[in-house]
Amino acid sequence: MKARLFGSALVIGACALSAGSPGFADTATDQNSAAGNGLEEVVVTAQRREESVQSVGIAIAVLQGDTLAAKSITYVNDLQNAAPSLQVEPAFGSSQPQFRLRGVGFIDYTSNNASPVGVSIDDVALALPIQTQGLLFDIDRVEVLYGPQGTLYGRNTTGGEINFVTNRPTADPHTGVTFEYGSFNAFSSEGFVSGSIVDGLKGRLSYGTEQGGGWQYNRLNGDSLGDKDKIALRGQLEFDPTEASNFRLTGYWSQDKSEEIGLRLLDHYPVGGATLIPADSSRYATGWQLNPTFANLIGISPDSKPGLDDSNEGVALDANIDLGIAKVTSITAYNKMIRREYTDWDATQYDNSDEYFRSYLNVISQELRVASTGTGPFTWVGGVFYSDQRLDENFYSDLSGSYGGIALTDYQQNANSIGEFGQVSYRFNDALKVTLGAREDHETRELVNLTSGFIEPVVPFNTDINHSITSNLPSGKFEVDYTPLAGTLVYGSVSRGVKSGGFTAHNTVAAPAADPFEPEKLTAYEVGVKSDVTPTLRIDAAIFDYRYRDQQILGTIYDPVYGLIGRFVNANSRLNGGEAQLEWRPLRGLSISQYYGFVEGYYTSNLIDNTAQPPVNYDGRPESIPKNTYGGDVSYSWDVAAHRLTADTNYSFHDTYSQFFLLGSNAFTIPDYWLANANLSLTPGSGGPWTLTLWGRNIFNRNYDVTRNFFLASANVAQSGEPATFGVRFSYRH
Repeated sequence: MKARLFGSALVIGACALSAGSPGFADTATDQNSAAGNGLEEVVVTAQRREESVQSVGIAIAVLQGDTLAAKSITYVNDLQNAAPSLQVEPAFGSSQPQFRLRGVGFIDYTSNNASPVGVSIDDVALALPIQTQGLLFDIDRVEVLYGPQGTLYGRNTTGGEINFVTNRPTADPHTGVTFEYGSFNAFSSEGFVSGSIVDGLKGRLSYGTEQGGGWQYNRLNGDSLGDKDKIALRGQLEFDPTEASNFRLTGYWSQDKSEEIGLRLLDHYPVGGATLIPADSSRYATGWQLNPTFANLIGISPDSKPGLDDSNEGVALDANIDLGIAKVTSITAYNKMIRREYTDWDATQYDNSDEYFRSYLNVISQELRVASTGTGPFTWVGGVFYSDQRLDENFYSDLSGSYGGIALTDYQQNANSIGEFGQVSYRFNDALKVTLGAREDHETRELVNLTSGFIEPVVPFNTDINHSITSNLPSGKFEVDYTPLAGTLVYGSVSRGVKSGGFTAHNTVAAPAADPFEPEKLTAYEVGVKSDVTPTLRIDAAIFDYRYRDQQILGTIYDPVYGLIGRFVNANSRLNGGEAQLEWRPLRGLSISQYYGFVEGYYTSNLIDNTAQPPVNYDGRPESIPKNTYGGDVSYSWDVAAHRLTADTNYSFHDTYSQFFLLGSNAFTIPDYWLANANLSLTPGSGGPWTLTLWGRNIFNRNYDVTRNFFLASANVAQSGEPATFGVRFSYRH
């Protein structure tokens, strides 16, 4: 295994790949930079202070806001097409995302458990994955941090952090708007207005919307499916009463009434019986039909299509006061989300697994930190983070066709956490810097009144199950940065991250299925290099070795009363691999960037899959994770009369992997696939305010799946990726 790791590292270093990957911004499609012939400095706040990404001893992927449209990134799931070793998979094609970074992930279709990959917006940590599915608009940049995070971030994670940084209010007046129209009558737009309101007070108001675009149809009656209906607003007020103080108040609201992308049948339906519906050979085909009794219980029309009725709103206050020797920062946030989602997991007109989720989430968080401001060799930051979340969720399962009834699972979950963190760095000389960080988290999670059973007809399984789990979780980091020559950083680190325990809140006949599972811990060893080899060539690379303890995976346990029970279990494993990247500007107007990621893992503890016959011990067996990710882009700009043309293409490769850690079947293995996009943009040669772009996404019409799954006795299903689409985009900024 060690030999394979170092062999992979040599391949990574030789290949030298990526602009959307750890180490620098993906600026290939920025017309201003593409017109020049030198690399730009990319400033990030990954360590709670502005600094060049090339001077930060962390593997980081950075995408600038101007590149998101070129790479077809409109929400967080799309980032898997622009960063190495990152996967974001929709559970059963729903709005519950399952994140995986460097193989560290968590699979769950209910909403109550945190993700090992944290997501934050302007340093406000999102508590649960369902909060991450909003529109991306008016974004300055996205930072993807690899490895355990905690000594500088509010919420501790084992896998990494995705931080969105929005555009801030400006003193000078600015406005901008973008309109886009494409295949299947898809329309999107975003815009902003920004400037001074009165002396010392600036404001910014921005919006985003997506409409239409449905490309699927019901195989039974031809009805269309997949139209988007999203709108989001964000308002900011920034107040500078003195030179030493700054306050920013942000309010946001969004609504999502989109139809879902339906599932298709991988096999003939039903499995093991007479073929009622042949397997779907077309990605465009899907199926659904509501049972009138089920529709009445969940309160929607029997004619409803699978889709969402979500709302998300909140407010955040970011306060900064410079005391001279230190800067005090306070981030206070409140979020309220309502999720209402109807989805058809059997992808047919039959009532074998139609689902309806109703979730109410309230989160209050407070972060307070103090950081040094001097330019001397010693820098430090310390703080506390508090979070209180209340989730009330119930989900209905129409199992009339398979189990003869409609089931309801209802529960509340309360989570209260407080963490103390700190980090210090000391620069001994121009070449050597040492960093030490530590954190302690105290968390209590409570599962309140979990009830699961049939309500039509009434057959209660479990009533009023209550559990709690309390954790005191230490974590930390030790890092050495060495700069042997200007423009080159070599770093090594050892870090430990933790993720809280939780509960399996699924519908089940067995009460022990809801017993708490333990927190997971990950120790990471990482070595990397970041080098501006020449003014036009940048090469970065990193390798890692992870020791994973009590990894949380969906498995089975044996109970003497109930027999085999599906629930989350804990196991030990090991992961290793690396990423590499290249950004090259060989000629004026030509920009080339690439990324590559490799990861593999295997279990190191006894983990029995009792669903296999005979039972399988997974000790020493590989984990089900995609090993290779690859991508990049090539952009070229040239003058045409008084205008400038920019042609660029970006592409990504996703390796094969299985949806499940356990279950010996290959039925849920997602084959590897390539995606490619292309853009042709026209702007005034003088750098005028408008841009006209012709674009194509998945231009080779690659047929691929983003998830494969099954539910109870239903057929095996998959969600297909979007087919080839083409359109036009117009942007104006002043």
